[in-house]
Amino acid sequence: MKAMQYQAYGDPSQLHLAEAAQPEPSATQLLVKVAASSVNPVDWKLHSGAYRLLMPIRFPSTPGFDLAGEVSAVGANVQDFRPGDRIFAMSDRRSGRAAAEYVVVGEAAAARAPANLSAAEAACIPLAGLTALQCLRDLGHLEAGQRVLIIGASGGVGHLALQIAKSYGANVTGVCSGRHVAMVGELGADRAIDYLRDPDFLRGDKYDVILDTVVRAPASALLGALTAHGRYVATLPSFTRIVAATVLPVFSKKRIGIVRVSPRGKDLDALRRLCESGELRPVIDKTFRLSDLAAAYEYSRQGRTAGKIAVIASDTV
Repeated sequence: MKAMQYQAYGDPSQLHLAEAAQPEPSATQLLVKVAASSVNPVDWKLHSGAYRLLMPIRFPSTPGFDLAGEVSAVGANVQDFRPGDRIFAMSDRRSGRAAAEYVVVGEAAAARAPANLSAAEAACIPLAGLTALQCLRDLGHLEAGQRVLIIGASGGVGHLALQIAKSYGANVTGVCSGRHVAMVGELGADRAIDYLRDPDFLRGDKYDVILDTVVRAPASALLGALTAHGRYVATLPSFTRIVAATVLPVFSKKRIGIVRVSPRGKDLDALRRLCESGELRPVIDKTFRLSDLAAAYEYSRQGRTAGKIAVIASDTV
């Protein structure tokens, strides 16, 4: 089968189209013919070597965590899926491996794809959508009527988190650059803030939940923008946030959470229902072919994506 592979750590120029052995599903896995995938910054960051001490990679390595496609075969113990089922999933393998014609994924990590989305749209949801949901629900303990601030509201995680928060009945303020303010408003934000025009956006208002997908502002400023029982949730770890999360409960009722996203099929099914009800839709900034994945990664590295970058793996999509 065709697959995009890194032969060693490096920038996206190290990524090349290669022939790879088609994987075989274990007893609890699905073999999926991939129709589409999408780009998450973690894809190229892992292969850059930035996290090699925490998450070492064995080469050659096929990147990519998001996938949507059709089940080709199932393992002997698979209960809920059959060949021909249209699914989406977040790869439960360390390096991803979704940037290929075929991929295996555990049954527990997959869900039926939203009926109202194309394969490219469905593939834009898994990692970012799971991150958003698990941040807001599990770490933020989000409830109806609460005030939520999303920093990076136009990005891959942020634009989905905005819609998920609205589905909970929250009042949502989204922070983004000026060119994306209109998009954030169209997605349902009660208020959109251009951080370039209002760099002191953390002063004044108080929020029950702050979801930070950028992780640049000082932890002290973020904690100062929380209500007395507020929760700050980050999508990336930092030393100061880890330390603050440990010591904060000693003297405050505020809390800090740092997400470690889990590839849960049940959570994807919850996101599917939101898509089919019209409460959640991914925004696709740009679409690339699988053979142009290096260019897709370079585009992602610019850090200006509005929504998601889709990758088409099949000529039939």
